[in-house]
Amino acid sequence: MTIKEIRQIFKEENIKLIPDLIVRFQEDPRKGVQQICRQYKDKYNKYLEDIERVDYMLEFDKVFEDNGRYLLAGVDEAGRGPLAGPVVAASVVLPYNLKLDGINDSKKLSEEERNRLYDEIMDKAIAVGVGIVEPQIIDQINILQATFKAMEYAVFNMEQEIDLILVDGNQTIPLANANIKQHSIVKGDYKSISIAAASIIAKVTRDRIMIEYDSLYPNYNWKSNKGYGSFDHKTAIKEFGPTKIHRMSFLNNILHN
Repeated sequence: MTIKEIRQIFKEENIKLIPDLIVRFQEDPRKGVQQICRQYKDKYNKYLEDIERVDYMLEFDKVFEDNGRYLLAGVDEAGRGPLAGPVVAASVVLPYNLKLDGINDSKKLSEEERNRLYDEIMDKAIAVGVGIVEPQIIDQINILQATFKAMEYAVFNMEQEIDLILVDGNQTIPLANANIKQHSIVKGDYKSISIAAASIIAKVTRDRIMIEYDSLYPNYNWKSNKGYGSFDHKTAIKEFGPTKIHRMSFLNNILHN
């Protein structure tokens, strides 16, 4: 069997069965085969780490859900730092004890992984709410207050009554006319499966908004930078000026230097 054929066997095998393939080929003296075994051993170890991480995130939420007695929503945002575009928040209620393979803080996932998990979350979640606050409002009330407003919208846009909220960060959400118990969780998108799910919904939603804006304003390369302050984005602002979706309160250093 050629090394190319062996590599294809590993590539097509279910990740759970990789150890059996390693045992099968680990005595092959060829360097190429040994390299494949090492590569897939590392891949399998990462798979085990992912399982352990997801189990930890699931157990973290269970502490608050009290064996399913309380309906919990995870809340997170995307887009606090960009120079253009809205800040987007999401609120997600997952079924009790639901595992989402590979879930993580959205910033640690590839675009392909985020899109896969976005579809799975939207399909399996009990409820999903999204809140969007546009740049003009961000300029009026500042980004922190705009983020709180987006989170509030996300919670109230769910067609589901909830018992408590886990919100990413070190502050709870000022909710108007609502008395819902809240816990702020520092690095919550790494600890809580519900917050991680919300971070993915918020991130993918915002990225898709910026891709749509890219077709309207192609000079700023938002399809790539999503409105963040990349070199090409800052250069375009200096050359073409700001657009109606730029956050003017974020641009002082760029426009006046």
